Amino acid sequence: MNDDQLLRYSRHINLPEIGFEGQQALLNSHVVVVGAGGLGSPIALYLAAAGVGQLSLIDFDSVDVSNLQRQVAHANSDVGSAKVESARDSALAINPSIVVNAHNTKLDLSNAAELLGNATVVVDASDNFSVRYAVNDTCVALKIPLVSAAAIRLEGQLSVFRNDRDDSPCYRCLHPNATDQGDSCSQSGVLGPVVGVMGTLQALETIKVITGCGEDMSGQLLLFDASCCEWTKMRLNKRSDCAICAPRAI
Repeated sequence: MNDDQLLRYSRHINLPEIGFEGQQALLNSHVVVVGAGGLGSPIALYLAAAGVGQLSLIDFDSVDVSNLQRQVAHANSDVGSAKVESARDSALAINPSIVVNAHNTKLDLSNAAELLGNATVVVDASDNFSVRYAVNDTCVALKIPLVSAAAIRLEGQLSVFRNDRDDSPCYRCLHPNATDQGDSCSQSGVLGPVVGVMGTLQALETIKVITGCGEDMSGQLLLFDASCCEWTKMRLNKRSDCAICAPRAI
């Protein structure tokens, strides 16, 4: 690390749980964030600030004024711009020494392996099951850890899927047969700070996976009810009949 990096990341380096080696692991990492909206905004900003050496942001949407209530990587002046470009600029404004790639494209099974293939960790901040399944199935096949969260109304959920470990459940173990015909934020609403909380937790779990700091949320599901500020942690087991990860069951 150079002198600027030693100063910039000094609060991390001073943490025994991270230290110099953990910060160097962050600088050497490549994190792919799928989605640059409500969840993706705090993820991109915090990971950039933390010194993740390379960030790749994937989204095909543009900034709308209705996004600004919760998508804090975008400003009023960004309305009409591609979300990945706006989020990239915000991340680089915080930390210009990292690399931020903006992929203004829709992720699906046809391009997922190319977009995710060299990631240290993938963070799913998307808002529909078709993309989530494509991300999960690719991460399982390539054995890439996946940090996933969702938020709607006053509720959120989070888990980490350690696809680099054969005994880990995957996203389909949690949602084996979901469709995109249910609630959406545009229909049911969402409180802005709720997505901020869940996205910030995704950034935290990503840093923990990369550095080995603490215990990540693999094999567990964290539920958040903002109406009473209540947290519930549940065990998440690998499904023996999972169509994607069951063949790897031990």
